[in-house]
Amino acid sequence: MKKIERLISIVMILLQKEIISASEFSRLFNVSKRTIQRDMEALSYANIPIYAQHGAEGGYALMDEYKFDKRLVNHNDLENILISLAGYDQLITNPNIQMTIQKIKAMSKTHIPSKLDLTFYDWSGRDEIKEDIAFMNQAIEHHWLLKFDYIDQVGQRTCRIVEPYKLQFIERHWYLVAYSRERNDYRTFKLTRMLDIQKAGFFKPRSEADLIKSHDKATKLDMVTVQLLIDARVRDQFIERYGKKSVTEVTIHHYLANIELPESPFSYQFLAGLGNMVKILSPQHFIDNYLEFLREAIASYD
Repeated sequence: MKKIERLISIVMILLQKEIISASEFSRLFNVSKRTIQRDMEALSYANIPIYAQHGAEGGYALMDEYKFDKRLVNHNDLENILISLAGYDQLITNPNIQMTIQKIKAMSKTHIPSKLDLTFYDWSGRDEIKEDIAFMNQAIEHHWLLKFDYIDQVGQRTCRIVEPYKLQFIERHWYLVAYSRERNDYRTFKLTRMLDIQKAGFFKPRSEADLIKSHDKATKLDMVTVQLLIDARVRDQFIERYGKKSVTEVTIHHYLANIELPESPFSYQFLAGLGNMVKILSPQHFIDNYLEFLREAIASYD
């Protein structure tokens, strides 16, 4: 953690706590007591009204008139923030998130129990993804050019040199939004399709307006309204994705589902994963494309 980040963190903690010892700050930030003393001196020079209280129960504190009004953030607000951070921390390993969680916990004098548990499958591949994400974050922060081989959805392998700008988590997958030097435009790359990722120099960041405009264009997919006859056993999956209004009961065992899907292999893979518990009723061209997808899958076993 950089010094300026540590100084801001110290002020945030002191705004909500009555008094904190140098030893407690030292353990929290993993620095020496002498470093904490220098930090307090730096904050005093910056006209932050910190004072030292000596004795067995002593430590550092802020003048009362400088403290944060606790009515602005109540106990429930803190719990909601912690739940969000804890969920995100399961997806990506980031010591800064853990530090933020500790700072927020320090803002309350009482223990904050969680009324909501978020659990993600502990897949072995997640650890490797976390390493890639940590590297990507560094590349975005320090403006590193990245070079890698990319295998697209049809299996074609190409070499790419890109300027990384943003990481996205969509459904269960991580993506990198970057400017492709080969395509002279922004592209989105699925992390698990990227091979041999290497630092390839530095770049000067482009305007954020161009990134937003390109992203809006890229996220506009050609969607088609599809009607399905689904088994009651998969009704919950459609409700989770498309809402309760998307399904209508036909019999005790079957429902009609009206949903929008992109005309792409991803939609066909989703439907194929449900097996004979789903039947496409319309439109006919979507049925034809889906059947062709299934024929190609079956042909691989011939």
